[in-house]
Amino acid sequence: MAMSDPQVQEAIRQIRDRLDADPGLIERGRLIDTTMILAVGEDEWRFRIVEGRIAALDAGPFVTPSYAFRIWAPREEWLRFWQPVPPPGSHDLFALLKRRVLRLEGDLHPLIANLFYFKFLLAGPRTAGASS
Repeated sequence: MAMSDPQVQEAIRQIRDRLDADPGLIERGRLIDTTMILAVGEDEWRFRIVEGRIAALDAGPFVTPSYAFRIWAPREEWLRFWQPVPPPGSHDLFALLKRRVLRLEGDLHPLIANLFYFKFLLAGPRTAGASS
């Protein structure tokens, strides 16, 4: 990951690490086969998810990326979302969406059909220091 923001880089690393440490979440995602882009401000990461595991994680920028869906929010919103106890309105993807600071685009079927999985996957940095 060649991005310049170490705080965001660490959060992205923690998403993968927390998933690897959570067999229940991997099991919940066992039927998922999709590619998503997580956009943090101007920076993007492409997650290739196969059978509930992150099979590939690439840092952008991307010229013509292939993906099913994209989730975008400003950097400051993601940093609030990733706090151990986020403030009201920053605690959930749909709270961010309701406040109109999060954008979803593309084929949302994989996201909505596996909403619990993706909510917990993206909240991984919150619990990075917690024991399982």
